[in-house]
Amino acid sequence: MMDVYWLEQTEEDVPRENDWLSQTEALQQSGMRFAKRRADWRLGRWTAKRAVAACLNLPGHAPALAEIEIRPAPSGAPEVFLANQPAAVTISLSHRAGAAICAVALPGVELGCDLEMIEPRSDAFVADYFTSEEQALVAQASAADRSRLLALLWSGKESALKALRAGLGLDTRCVMVCPEGACQGGDEAGCIEDPTLGVQSSHGPGSWRPLQVHYAGSRVFHGWWQCTGNLLRTVVATPPPVPPILLKIPTGHVAMPLP
Repeated sequence: MMDVYWLEQTEEDVPRENDWLSQTEALQQSGMRFAKRRADWRLGRWTAKRAVAACLNLPGHAPALAEIEIRPAPSGAPEVFLANQPAAVTISLSHRAGAAICAVALPGVELGCDLEMIEPRSDAFVADYFTSEEQALVAQASAADRSRLLALLWSGKESALKALRAGLGLDTRCVMVCPEGACQGGDEAGCIEDPTLGVQSSHGPGSWRPLQVHYAGSRVFHGWWQCTGNLLRTVVATPPPVPPILLKIPTGHVAMPLP
């Protein structure tokens, strides 16, 4: 099993100044016309830089963060450069509703994360984007749990498609999200079963719970999901990860390096 670290930040965490951006990033930001696009982009870059600094045991002050640059690969996936050289980490990013999440792992890992709001979605949305198996799972959910289940399934798809470095360029039905217990029966001693989601967990509310995402019937990504309030997070990876480890970011220097 492999360690994956994660950090979540909000727009309130992002400094007003831009001295933590590299020169290239500052130039890129200045070319963005729309305020929301700029805010989302800055939030994502801030979250990624703070997470990478923590994992690589780097200082968290602005000059050090400016040496960390997040660049899009040809696929659009984020890649980390440190002092203009590729950094020894893999990251995935997502933002939603004024919050952003960054997952960090060792280089060479297939990694994806996603952050979604729990909100109503139409029957047409389910029919267009979900597999027949997922649609059957949704049909079994209670009205109270339908929105959470849909957020979980959609977020798991997004995470897997990011791990594949394809994003929504692939048909979302080529990946099938399977919360543990939903696709295969069986009870585990000491686990608490959530019958509405078909999920089993030995942990309480807010804890990470396991899931799998099957790609094209031949590959399986293992991962985890968690929800707090109206936000739901998923992280998937190959090799299989342990439950994601939250990065603590106190004021000042951060030290939680990757092994």
